[in-house]
Amino acid sequence: MDAIRNGFTRYTAVEGIPELKDAIIAKFKRDNDITYTRPQIMASTGAKQTIYNLFMAVIDPGDEVVIPAPYWVSYPDMALLADGVPVMPYAGPEQGYKITPAQLEAAITAKTRVFMLNSPSNPTGAAYTRAELEAIAAVLRKHPRVIIATDDMYEHIYWAPEPFCSFLTACPDLYDRTVTINGVSKSYAMTGWRIGYCGGPVEIVTAMSTIQSQCTSNPVSISQKAATAALNGEQACVAEMNKHFKARHDYFNAGLNALPGFKVLPAAGTFYAWCDVSEAIHMRGLADDNAFAEFLLEQAGVAGVPGSGFGAPGHIRFSFAVSMQTLEQALARMGKALAGA
Repeated sequence: MDAIRNGFTRYTAVEGIPELKDAIIAKFKRDNDITYTRPQIMASTGAKQTIYNLFMAVIDPGDEVVIPAPYWVSYPDMALLADGVPVMPYAGPEQGYKITPAQLEAAITAKTRVFMLNSPSNPTGAAYTRAELEAIAAVLRKHPRVIIATDDMYEHIYWAPEPFCSFLTACPDLYDRTVTINGVSKSYAMTGWRIGYCGGPVEIVTAMSTIQSQCTSNPVSISQKAATAALNGEQACVAEMNKHFKARHDYFNAGLNALPGFKVLPAAGTFYAWCDVSEAIHMRGLADDNAFAEFLLEQAGVAGVPGSGFGAPGHIRFSFAVSMQTLEQALARMGKALAGA
């Protein structure tokens, strides 16, 4: 509000105001033990733009991007927009929806340019442990052309027994080819403010900034001030919010698993329930997960996103970033619809 009242409405530096960069640098050091300097930091209009800038900066036509499935829906299309080729090895429920080192090794070719990692994952809620990250790094060390992009957006919506670990925290020797991506949207419930950011090698971040300068210029000036306040402020509210998300996760997952034909694994974080509904689809005689999502919307008044959009047919994703009362009603409605009542 102070920024608005003081007329902070002019263009800023393309890659972000100095105080926001300093807040991001402090956050990376405080939370992840990663050291960056101002030229290595860029703020964008959401982490989506950060990732898009990265792909545009480093991908040449025909370069491949390894994107483990299930994936966030935008990753493959952003690779395609950069004239790249998405390669999407599938990690199913039997492996906790996490790619194995063997799968990664098999997916990498001479054309691979980027490996895209999202942990905790949207849509699955799965998160990689430090040991799993180290095993993945052992593969990537053999392929020096591959840039690692790690999307840590749900870092603070997390409750697994082992503390959250960013890729570079586990594998600091890959510092020179890792871009660590995050934002304020989820940790501080600031989705509409549209501030994402990254830290990475100077030459890559500089190229990303050049691209951003020609497509959007700086992120919103007022949002940059708000993000600075969020990152530098007292963080107890984040832990409190996370506590409530964990309670909703536990309640909602248990309720979903009680529905006929639903199989839901416990998540390590995020505010999504990721459901294998292949059996429920078969039980209803429906064609696929798109038809099942439509059935739930029409018959139960409950909205879920079909798994096909995330590279995982036979699944559906629900958000539990709603009140407990809404979750109770959703479970009751779905139970009634599935029972044919």
